[in-house]
Amino acid sequence: MAAEASRAEVNQENTVPNPEAQSPNAEVAALKTERDELREILLRRQAEFDNYRKRTERERADYMQFAGMDVARDMLPVLDDFDRALKVECGSPDYAKGVEMIYTRTFDILKKLGLEPIDAVGKAFDPHLHQAIDRFETSDAPDGTVLSEYQRGYNFKGKLLRPSMVRVAVRP
Repeated sequence: MAAEASRAEVNQENTVPNPEAQSPNAEVAALKTERDELREILLRRQAEFDNYRKRTERERADYMQFAGMDVARDMLPVLDDFDRALKVECGSPDYAKGVEMIYTRTFDILKKLGLEPIDAVGKAFDPHLHQAIDRFETSDAPDGTVLSEYQRGYNFKGKLLRPSMVRVAVRP
């Protein structure tokens, strides 16, 4: 009876599926499935990384392109002061020439960075480029024409940095 019981145990052990003893085809199929899943994960991660790299390069390029904008904005009051200084009569022509040279050099450096002055006088009033400070009734100029400029406006690489403060003609 003991022999029959031990034979039954052996038969039960042989009928229990052993995960390590799978057929070679099933094992190959499982490995192929795992490989395909890992390949898909790898491709997804590579695409995510490539998108991240492109986005950071684009952000860096944008930052570099407009990094000078803050410097130019901070320098605008200095340019305004030079403009006012050049309009004042000076006793010494050499002094006036020196101020003009400093202004020219400063303006050229800012222009290389991307600063562009807005020409306003004689042009039609554009609310995207000009800020109307004063309206002047006249029949000498067409309605909506900029007559004079109180403060010069500037663009920086095509973007408005500061609008021109202007006097606009209005028909009486």
